[in-house]
Amino acid sequence: MRHTVLALLTALSLVQPAPAATSPAPRPAATPRAATAAAAELSVVDAILLGAVEGVTEFLPVSSTGHLIIATRLLGLDSEQPLVGSDGQPLWHKRPSTKHPSGEPLTVKLAADTYTVVIQAGAIAAVALLYWSQLVSMLMGLLGRDPAGRKLLVNVLIAFVPAAGIGFLAHQWIDQHLFSVGAVIIAQVAGAFLMFYAEWWFRRRAAFPAATALPDLTPARAAIIGAMQCVAMWPGTSRSMMTIVGGYFVGLDPRRSAEFSFLLGFVTLTAASVYKGTRSGAAMIQVFGWSQVILGAIVAAVTAAICVRFLVHWLTRHGLAVFAWYRLAVAAALYAVFYL
Repeated sequence: MRHTVLALLTALSLVQPAPAATSPAPRPAATPRAATAAAAELSVVDAILLGAVEGVTEFLPVSSTGHLIIATRLLGLDSEQPLVGSDGQPLWHKRPSTKHPSGEPLTVKLAADTYTVVIQAGAIAAVALLYWSQLVSMLMGLLGRDPAGRKLLVNVLIAFVPAAGIGFLAHQWIDQHLFSVGAVIIAQVAGAFLMFYAEWWFRRRAAFPAATALPDLTPARAAIIGAMQCVAMWPGTSRSMMTIVGGYFVGLDPRRSAEFSFLLGFVTLTAASVYKGTRSGAAMIQVFGWSQVILGAIVAAVTAAICVRFLVHWLTRHGLAVFAWYRLAVAAALYAVFYL
């Protein structure tokens, strides 16, 4: 049942909202596993579903993090029961030390949280494939051979720095206090109303003159988009939504707002995946194994490529409103399932 519910949640990300599905039966608590063998908590179907949720929701303005929090909970991958080896001894993510006397035991939840970040590599690959010409232009700009590419690169880096700094300093607090269903519901509702406002504002075009191309962005406008991306560290907000709305507010049309969001996401997601993989990747592999990580990333790449094309086409013709209504429907469904 849980796989059916999650599959419906994935499909809903591409269409208008539908009524909430029935809450599935919880999965039994994680069984201790040997230190040398991958745990069986993540099946092939689980890996495919998580990869699909990541790929579908990463670039749509609906929040990949929020959907993945719900997905891991529905799949029973949120157990914080410490895992032990075949000898009965605990498996450690961080062994006890002077700095951390109690240590940090290895859990399925820790591995799942890392998994959902690392499989973003698939979404990164999708952007690299679809926007390789812009990325090559930025690289040539770095080498001093493409002035327009250098300007675009500078703007992307300016937009990236604020979230990178705050994320580095506050990631532990965010993980401990904001990764919950309640936080996702609040963010889904708030984001919906922000998108309604952005659509109304865009129609009025009352502030900045429109930029004719991405390199026409000034550093100040790029910084505004970067500041808005910081808000997306609240799970359920959506990095894509905040950066697209930011593009609206600084004068980009919907298509170019989305494209700047994709390029900024390429840098941001790469940094997040490398950082999380370096810190917790070994623990994730110890619990889930390499094959499931690779499978999830491949599924994320395919679904992300489809959704990037879909989003550009949709925004150009219809705007953000349908995604705002979808967010409200998701918030209502989550409240009904988890709180009623």
